[in-house]
Amino acid sequence: MNDELEGMAVFVAVAESKSLREAGERLGVSGSAVSQALSKLEARLGVTLVQRTTRSLRLTDAGERLYASVGPALAEVRAAASAVGALGGEPRGTLRLLVSPAAASFLGGELMRGFVAEHRHVHLDLFFSDEPIDVVAGGYDAGIRLGEVIDKDMIAVPVSGELRLLVVGAPSYFARRPKPTHPRELVEHECINWRPAAGAPPYRWEFTEKGRDFSVEVPARVLTNDVAFNLRLARAGVGITLSDDRVRDQVARGELVAVLEEFSTPFPGFFLYYPQRRHASPALRAFIDYLREARRQDGGPARSERRKPARRPER
Repeated sequence: MNDELEGMAVFVAVAESKSLREAGERLGVSGSAVSQALSKLEARLGVTLVQRTTRSLRLTDAGERLYASVGPALAEVRAAASAVGALGGEPRGTLRLLVSPAAASFLGGELMRGFVAEHRHVHLDLFFSDEPIDVVAGGYDAGIRLGEVIDKDMIAVPVSGELRLLVVGAPSYFARRPKPTHPRELVEHECINWRPAAGAPPYRWEFTEKGRDFSVEVPARVLTNDVAFNLRLARAGVGITLSDDRVRDQVARGELVAVLEEFSTPFPGFFLYYPQRRHASPALRAFIDYLREARRQDGGPARSERRKPARRPER
């Protein structure tokens, strides 16, 4: 039984890292030891779980089915064991978070500095992506995304306050083009737009007028999956783009000009989220408590919340 459990742990590490060497580093053993354990597991089950070549590694159909069942279960076992083992001591271990790139500015600076300083035995492993990755299947303790795109069955803890989307452009752009007075006039402008992934449709810019929500399909002179790059282009005068109101400082410095603000309404900001059914590891529990205290000191809500179904795309 012990060999079988160890083999499953090795298989899950390989499935998540897509590399025998990286799986070995994660488990503290050599790549050859990982290969041997994986071969023994395949022999016991009588199926091939992983197709290996000198350049690549991928799961077979049998491997995909096994990982879909074993991956989340093993993560639950590890989290439960970690929670029990840490009852008498300081939180420790690795906190793995799946983070929307747009949330990076809220996590940087004092927030993460304070958490790292306060919890010296907790190691952070952050992966930034807008891809719709399942946090449990991906081996993450939790994720951080916009509240409106988090599944309603998740437990969510505020990371930021409410946000607003602003249409902004450089003074040099508006020196040669008139400012739009209504969102329908955006079709006459050079727009720098965003999409979350290759093949995904461009984001339809959302507005509110007299309590009614509507969206505009803008003509994209430039289309990227990087909001920060879009802002650099906007500051250079290439066109106008859409960003949340963290650009207020740039507007105040005169680097950007905000337009159509009367058509912009607040929406839920970023939240840390994890499944209700999952045991929160000591490292995750420490981070949740830290976030709640930080929000309390900022005057925002400190309790966890359930969020409504998604409406607005991730930015």
